[in-house]
Amino acid sequence: MASNFGLKSLAILALTLAICVQGSLEGGITCENLNKDTCAFAVSSSGKRCVLEKYVKRSGEEAYVCRTSEIEADKVTDWVESDHCIEACGLDRKSLGISSDSLLDSGFTRKLCSTQCYNGCLNIIDLYFNLAAGEGVFLPKLCEVQRGDARREMAEIQSSGLVAPGPVSGVNHFKYTVAPAVAPSSA
Repeated sequence: MASNFGLKSLAILALTLAICVQGSLEGGITCENLNKDTCAFAVSSSGKRCVLEKYVKRSGEEAYVCRTSEIEADKVTDWVESDHCIEACGLDRKSLGISSDSLLDSGFTRKLCSTQCYNGCLNIIDLYFNLAAGEGVFLPKLCEVQRGDARREMAEIQSSGLVAPGPVSGVNHFKYTVAPAVAPSSA
């Protein structure tokens, strides 16, 4: 009788496990089904990044909605970022949109480039690698610079590609000036 009870329990457990696994394989993550506490830095089952947006209802109340962005994640699908990585990388669960602006903050960049974040939070690094690349910055180089001179790092990001030479002894420094544009004459 005890073995009969054990077999029934085992069968029920196996059936429950099979249903749970099947449901998780078929369902996946849909950004629109995530709440504001899990949306930011998540990746849908289609590989698109989720983005948290805020809007004001007619009543004046602020509300949040999670949407699927057009930004694709590299090699990541069905992912809700862990609280550990959010904290290690200096992020906020209630971040709205997707922007490279935070790369201008040396405090954020220091956390992003920390060993704990850079080596342990690949989804976050993938996102900011692509955001930095969109600004013409190579994230590994930025992190290398972050470990050295933070002021030069900011100059490289904020410039439009023209960065003054770094301090090296014996080098002539150039002075860059902007000349006004002159309209062509109709002679």
